[in-house]
Amino acid sequence: MVHEVLKRLGLTEVSSGVHGKTWIEKPQGGELVSLDPTTGDAIGRVLQASEQDYDRVVSEAHETFLAWREVPAPVRGQAVRRFADLVREKKEDLGALVSLEMGKILSEGKGEIQEVIDICDFAVGLSRQLYGLTMPSERPGHRIQEQWHPLGAVAAITAFNFPAAVWAWNFALAAVCGDSVVWKPSELTPLTAVVLTRIADSAFREAGFPGVATLVVGTGVMGEKITKDRRIPLVSFTGSTAVGKKVAANVSARFGRTLLELGGNNATIVMADANLDLALRAALFGAVGTTGQRCTTLRRLIVERPVSPKLTEKLVSAYRSIKIGDPLAPGTLVGPLVNKAAVDGMQRALETARKQGGEVLIGGKVLSGAAHRSGCFVEPAIVKVPGDAPIVREETFAPILYVIEARDLEDALRLNNSVPQGLSSSIFTTSQKSAEVFLSARGSDCGLANVNVGTSGAEIGGAFGGEKETGGGRESGSDSWKQYMRRQTNTINWSDDMPLAQGIAFG
Repeated sequence: MVHEVLKRLGLTEVSSGVHGKTWIEKPQGGELVSLDPTTGDAIGRVLQASEQDYDRVVSEAHETFLAWREVPAPVRGQAVRRFADLVREKKEDLGALVSLEMGKILSEGKGEIQEVIDICDFAVGLSRQLYGLTMPSERPGHRIQEQWHPLGAVAAITAFNFPAAVWAWNFALAAVCGDSVVWKPSELTPLTAVVLTRIADSAFREAGFPGVATLVVGTGVMGEKITKDRRIPLVSFTGSTAVGKKVAANVSARFGRTLLELGGNNATIVMADANLDLALRAALFGAVGTTGQRCTTLRRLIVERPVSPKLTEKLVSAYRSIKIGDPLAPGTLVGPLVNKAAVDGMQRALETARKQGGEVLIGGKVLSGAAHRSGCFVEPAIVKVPGDAPIVREETFAPILYVIEARDLEDALRLNNSVPQGLSSSIFTTSQKSAEVFLSARGSDCGLANVNVGTSGAEIGGAFGGEKETGGGRESGSDSWKQYMRRQTNTINWSDDMPLAQGIAFG
């Protein structure tokens, strides 16, 4: 199946991972091998960018931008529509490629490609809604307006866990805003990036604008070059908080903009009056979906004491029925972690939790045998821990769910907000008052706050992002498009006089 998928998507044994206005067929940055985390076998090889290749790509992206910004926004939207149509035609194979390269189950792989399509549809509508404001002037014969202009050749540095969707959030919106986009994907998922860039380039080439979608596959050196490159006015970065701090420092040093989507350490509060069946289902997908490798993965389950034993028992029972294995096989709910480093990180976190008073109720073992020969398969773990255990303040990118008891709503909110991260949160309750308190200014401090919905699985219509060490960026829906444009305020005098503002008399 692997070879059939790759062949249908046009991937060769060795693919170029560098694209400006055209593909650079023989980039000089060396080979990168993409590994299947299910088997440990090589899926394919990608040629990486050298520093010279990088400079050419960025120069060509900037050159394309100078022309692309002049195209009317609704016309730009038609190119994005064409891209979405091409993705629709290849949805099944693209979803399988995501699953092969990253390890998420096939339904999630297809769901990610659907998200690419959805954000393109959103962007097409947006291309006719890049609204500015008009404001009354205090001066007779004057008016004030606000308009938005394209920003430039912007960059997207993306992570392995969503190798298609996060780039698409940035690309689709930036493209209708009139920007070109330089993509530096994760080194763990380069094949997905190569295929999507080829599809995007095909759509935009039809419109007469090759170079709107550009690609530089490479190591962290490429990422650092992007952050320091004055030709790139905006860097969108998805990844760890530690790396995000370096990105922010480098970009701000040259007065550039950043859009940061960093760590998440998400919590669900379950009150005693909650529908426990709903809470159970949400917690199960939230904690083990994508093998715990979503930024919105449920890390902390904060349960009011009267129902904690019952809900915990239900969860442990549900964990026993989880099918772990080949992500492409029917019925599989949990695939592999992306690599052995992730497995090691999970084991260290479990050992730390034990030392801090935690009790592993189920899971945590590394699986072996022929079906799990890559060494990347683990049993999702549930750990009961004290609320003040330092380990719960850390994000481990693996399927570990910490169960914490709370006295009441105020205690639960304190625990929810007590971590450095602030991405996603939710509450399960049938009390309108509890729900409204959770959503109020003194409630959850996260960028995403849900009621009777889990922490994971945001739709593209709302802005996505979080506060504190999550970085403050917003991607996808709502008015996130404004980050890819520059604001300009215009004052127009249509009178024959020249009054000054604030009633100043001069001369």
